[in-house]
Amino acid sequence: MDLHISTHWKGNKFDHDLIHFSLGNEESGLVVNINAPFFNDPKNPGGNRGKPFDELWEFEVVELFFLDDQKEEYLEAEFCPHGQHQVLVLKGCRKPWKLNLELKDFESRIEGNSWTGKAILPWGYFPENVNKLNAFAIHGSGEKRAYEALYPATEPHENPDFHRLQYFQPYKLPEISVGKTRDRKIWE
Repeated sequence: MDLHISTHWKGNKFDHDLIHFSLGNEESGLVVNINAPFFNDPKNPGGNRGKPFDELWEFEVVELFFLDDQKEEYLEAEFCPHGQHQVLVLKGCRKPWKLNLELKDFESRIEGNSWTGKAILPWGYFPENVNKLNAFAIHGSGEKRAYEALYPATEPHENPDFHRLQYFQPYKLPEISVGKTRDRKIWE
């Protein structure tokens, strides 16, 4: 599945290259490939490449959310062009259950004004019945801070909030994941 982010969180178009990502599958998990503009604003947050980083959303990131809307359980995965990530599971809107989940496979590369990333999200990290998805990108500092969305808000809101689950759209995990999402000790 190939998708791209082309609007701000309110739905208006932005004037830079699109943020592309694709979702595929393999035995160990969902493969996420990212191709995005590189703004280098804010600068590298520090921390170790390939390791979880708290409050990564305060920096330049691409985020994906996978939701089971019946239970309001979801997986949030944040990826930084500098190689850090933050993966968490939530039980209820804005209610983190587990933070700083490890990823064995996350690589990123910056080349000029763009960056690419590839990660494998283990099947056990996903809620049991993922049926909706949304994705976001954040970059910039101060007045230039930009919040962008795959599926933007369709009603007026004063501030961006990526946990407005009503704007998520239908998505189904690949069939290869069936049964494997039950092997999810992190949800117990």
